[in-house]
Amino acid sequence: MKKKVCLTITTRGNYAKLKSLIDSISQDPDLELQLAIGGMAVLTKYGRIFTQLENLDCTIRTINFVIEGENLSTMAKSSGVALLEFSTAFEELKPDIVFVIADRFECLPIAIAASYMNIPVAHVEGGEITGSIDESIRHAITKIAHVHFPSSTEAADRIEKMGEERSSIFKVGSSSMDMLLRCDLDDIEKINEYIINWGSGPIFKIEKKNFITILQHPVTTEYQHNEKYMEETIKALNSFNMPKIWIMPNMDGGSDFINKSIRKYRESEYSKKTHFFKALPIEYYGPLLKNTICLIGNSSSGIREAAFLGTPTVNIGTRQQGRERGENVIDVDNNSEEIKDAINKQIKNKNFTPNYLYGNGHSAEKIKKVIKNLDISIQKKNSY
Repeated sequence: MKKKVCLTITTRGNYAKLKSLIDSISQDPDLELQLAIGGMAVLTKYGRIFTQLENLDCTIRTINFVIEGENLSTMAKSSGVALLEFSTAFEELKPDIVFVIADRFECLPIAIAASYMNIPVAHVEGGEITGSIDESIRHAITKIAHVHFPSSTEAADRIEKMGEERSSIFKVGSSSMDMLLRCDLDDIEKINEYIINWGSGPIFKIEKKNFITILQHPVTTEYQHNEKYMEETIKALNSFNMPKIWIMPNMDGGSDFINKSIRKYRESEYSKKTHFFKALPIEYYGPLLKNTICLIGNSSSGIREAAFLGTPTVNIGTRQQGRERGENVIDVDNNSEEIKDAINKQIKNKNFTPNYLYGNGHSAEKIKKVIKNLDISIQKKNSY
């Protein structure tokens, strides 16, 4: 019997992290690929990554669980709906193992649903420290999960200290690096074609290291401050008269405040050189990140993928607080002057030596080898 492996995808980031594993599992005669896709991945408002997956030759279930509003209450309610809907999906799919990614709010109910149904849970990118509610969600999933695939040595050590059996922990690196290795990272014309056909805002041509990229998400534990935070970032960006590519925020509570600030910016004269994308597939995001002069915001991408590529990053605020980082990152508070000074420093730096703290781009095969040979007990117990 083939082992049925269910990968859950709820965001553009999930897709980037699982794309290489999707390809690897789908080509293995001993494994049956299942995809449970929902959240941002199926909503046009957030770029609908599902369009890149719907023609795959595998079993696919689409799951709608997002309640509109982008505030703390709707985030909690969406989690409740996710628990109900993923339970139904797992009942139909009957997977042998369910993969859950990192620390998204909807990933906790996915892990709960699987574990309550006696389905082993594999957790990717556990053991890391961050800010926001993500910190609590990630560690809660770790205590539910049966097998762990952390990205770094420090993360693996932390999972073991949380009482997880050493035999269940496999340091494999971040699988999004696998996709970066596959991309033609020097193909800037690919991005220029995408600007013409997708997104919104002025149409212009970018060149290597002549544009800024912005990717700033809400901080759920600092909910009421998100609009002010975005205004400080925008104030700093207004000092730089160069092309900008802006990737819109995720659906966490507080994104309504961030979007309000972005709408004001779009109505100003400063946005004349800014093109906006709801989302970017990893095949396009890789070259964009490689060739931008600086990534601005608070995405984990500035810590992980940007380090792998040697791309300068200005990391703002507490959302990535405590996460391991390379020399490519300058950390600043939500203060326009600090942000502006850091951008100027990073423009001068241009490039950093690639850092493989979060993996070297060969994670998917390692993960597949483990799940093919691992005999998982559904009964968990603390290791001490």
